[in-house]
Amino acid sequence: MQGKTIIITGAAGEIGFATAKLFVEAGANVMLVDINEDALQQKAKALNNSERVGYQKADVTRAEDVQAYVKATTDRFGGIDLFFNNAGIEGDVMPIHKMDMENFDQVMQVNVYGVVLGMKYVMPAMNDGGSIVITSSVAGLQGTPGMLPYITSKHATIGIMRTAALEGAERGIRVNTVHPGVIDSRMMESLEAGLGEDAKAVRKSFEQQVPLGRYGQEQEVAQTVFFLLSDKAAYTTGSTYVLDGGLLV
Repeated sequence: MQGKTIIITGAAGEIGFATAKLFVEAGANVMLVDINEDALQQKAKALNNSERVGYQKADVTRAEDVQAYVKATTDRFGGIDLFFNNAGIEGDVMPIHKMDMENFDQVMQVNVYGVVLGMKYVMPAMNDGGSIVITSSVAGLQGTPGMLPYITSKHATIGIMRTAALEGAERGIRVNTVHPGVIDSRMMESLEAGLGEDAKAVRKSFEQQVPLGRYGQEQEVAQTVFFLLSDKAAYTTGSTYVLDGGLLV
């Protein structure tokens, strides 16, 4: 990864930041992208490497913001080799007949439209032989009551990935998805609170459903993302990588 350049959206979140740390440690140039500028500044400072770390505030649902983070990256680092298309939100938890369509639209805007815009503007700017990882979820491979917006959006990312993998192949650009299960994170805490009156009981139930008996850690997701973006996965494209402790087995 020495000297390569990666863009990471949702970089202020646990998985985005854990991935950024790995790439900085490996000698890459890292452009952190998130809608929360204060958090971005804190994360960039925490990485303690200003020469190889940049950040750009962006709403991934706005084409002009996506174009801006692409330009900021190429202006600063001279090109783009890797892209972790990671930004996403969970939305509200409620049954379909009570679903707030504004919330549905918001989840689809961030998790689908935002991912599409990333592909639309980053792929043409990437160097040949690059690699892209999109964050999906085990929610993209199964259904869960009360989570229609999130489930729908994460299923959609698989279609985006497969189409982009075919279109990118001519230039040697690989595209894959990662599908985390229950990860110890702010997003899971939000989902736990929405899936039952007792969030601790919901967490315990999830832990009992996981064959490995525990929640995953953001570093474990980051390691898989790092592998998929590296040359060690040079013959891997169009694939779904599940990190769920055996939840879907």
